[in-house]
Amino acid sequence: MSFNSPIFQHLNGAQPARKPTVNQAFPIRAPVEAAAAPSGADLYARFAFAGAVCCAITHGALTPVDVVKTRIQLEPEVYNKGMITGFRQVVAKEGAGALLTGFGPTAAGYFLQGAFKFGGYEFWKKTIIDQVGLETATANRGAVYLVASGIAEFFADIALCPLEATRIRLVSQPGFANGLLGGFAKIAREEGLKGFYSGFGPILFKQVPYTMAKFAVYEVAFEKIVGLTGKPKEQLSPGLLTSLNLGSGVLAGFAAAFISQPADTLLSKINKTKGAPGEGVTSRLIGMAKQLGVRGLFGGMTARFVMIGTLTAGQFAIYSDIKKALNATQGIELAKAAK
Repeated sequence: MSFNSPIFQHLNGAQPARKPTVNQAFPIRAPVEAAAAPSGADLYARFAFAGAVCCAITHGALTPVDVVKTRIQLEPEVYNKGMITGFRQVVAKEGAGALLTGFGPTAAGYFLQGAFKFGGYEFWKKTIIDQVGLETATANRGAVYLVASGIAEFFADIALCPLEATRIRLVSQPGFANGLLGGFAKIAREEGLKGFYSGFGPILFKQVPYTMAKFAVYEVAFEKIVGLTGKPKEQLSPGLLTSLNLGSGVLAGFAAAFISQPADTLLSKINKTKGAPGEGVTSRLIGMAKQLGVRGLFGGMTARFVMIGTLTAGQFAIYSDIKKALNATQGIELAKAAK
């Protein structure tokens, strides 16, 4: 009998040899801790990137609509039979490629503007809340939305204006230059900094009310629509949340388009041609407004409703999805705080 048998090992107090368990043979490592949620500058950089991407995608995709809308505003005597006919006129006169005129400055300009707009909105909203307190901010959240978005848009327009001026020249004057870089260089060479910012007043007049209406209406509409579901936002499916973002964005886009339409028309007009020597921007705007009248100021409204409603809906849906992908969902929601 072998002295190495289990019986003798037991009598000697030794434990029988055991086969290694699965866990011993293949040790399980401790789970890796989840990445810490971003905060501070890192968080707002993610907000800014999400805003930049959503604005560049939506504005770039709607370049053909913007081309037709701009032509209706600048040449109402030619393009006066609606948006669909306007598309046909542009294609018949200049070819299908003309519908993508200004795509470069549109995508680049709104990439920059989107970063300042969405990132700035989140930053200024948090700053205001820190100053007045969460309770006061929640009770007056409509005012918080308006002020935060207005400040954010002011800085966004500083970045947008040169590229918007270039886009309008390319769209309104076929043959002005060969693309973004050519147009940018030509304005810089012939008119200097003034040429890029001659439309800064009108762009503020257009974009600040536009953005204030856009964010305020979106926030209120989204809060109300989520309330109708009877569930907290966190319990809603991703698909339903995307649908709610789209619906709220359409309402916000319609409101923003109507409020900013007169300024949008004036912006297209003032960037089309150079001003007379010594003529100020304000006097040019007043003269243009008198010449156009109410009907002229609202030219291209149908095309702009389609464009702004679509792109605003897309922006909020894309922005929300990118924030989730970047783990940047830590922005303060005053609607949630109110419940």
